[in-house]
Amino acid sequence: MDKKFIISPSPHIHSGNSVEGCMYGVLIALIPAFLVALYFFGLGALIVTVTSVLACVLFEYLIQKYILKGKVTISNGSAILTGVLLAFNVPSNLPVWIIIIGALVAIGIGKMSFGGLGNNIFNPALVGRVFLLISFPVQMTTWPKPEAFNSHYLDATTGATPLSMLKQGMPIENTTLDLLLGNVGGSLGEIGAIALLLGFAYMLWKKIITWHIPVSILTTVAIFSLLIGIDPLTQLLTGGLLLGSIFMATDYVTSPMSHKGMIIYGVAIGLLTIIIRQWAAYPEGMSFAILIMNAFTPLINMYVKPKRFGEVVKHG
Repeated sequence: MDKKFIISPSPHIHSGNSVEGCMYGVLIALIPAFLVALYFFGLGALIVTVTSVLACVLFEYLIQKYILKGKVTISNGSAILTGVLLAFNVPSNLPVWIIIIGALVAIGIGKMSFGGLGNNIFNPALVGRVFLLISFPVQMTTWPKPEAFNSHYLDATTGATPLSMLKQGMPIENTTLDLLLGNVGGSLGEIGAIALLLGFAYMLWKKIITWHIPVSILTTVAIFSLLIGIDPLTQLLTGGLLLGSIFMATDYVTSPMSHKGMIIYGVAIGLLTIIIRQWAAYPEGMSFAILIMNAFTPLINMYVKPKRFGEVVKHG
């Protein structure tokens, strides 16, 4: 009996991935979109992003150190990623004090009130974004026009986004090439479809995410758009659809665990996004659709489970 057979809880095989590796991998994937935002929104994009990241990291540190009195984990990159994603969901002329409020809500309410990383029910950056949209609707819907190497911040020239124009029954002024390259008004992360798709390709290559959620969202949006008689390409390339599909809906904590569950989750997000865009008050519906389905993720995980190894099938 000198050799013991030890059984331990799963996982029994480690993939080699770590929290830090995944978080910084997503940040690398966001670099092309950030460069596009810097080119078209200039100083404003830089100020908004730096402010959001610093505020998120600071609030997480203070909450963990002095309120929760636990281990400080700001080095794992999750607070930095929340800050970048929050910045990518707001206009490039948003005042610093509003960004700081959004960061406090994202980290303090959306993340740390649930116990920190791995316990939050909703995507923290989207919690901050929706709070700001409801609390500061004018500032959150005033969009600077793109201008190469723009040196303006609060005094930037503003205009309507493609989705706003569609909502008002107006034709979109931008070409498909503009939408692909990012030469459109909107939040920092909703412009530049090519840059966002490059990030998607990088994360698939590094196996940070799988294709199931983004592809199911985009496919659903395209098919549903065709069925109700609207241009699917415009719906796919405008607003926060690509940013949300690739970088927000795929959040490990708030999305389903099984591939089948991911597809159900993605289809529902795609349907809700088009429903909100077409028939609700807001021209954009991606943030609301993701948060709604975040709430359904535990239910999806409960009823859509992978087949257990060694489970006996009962007959008759």
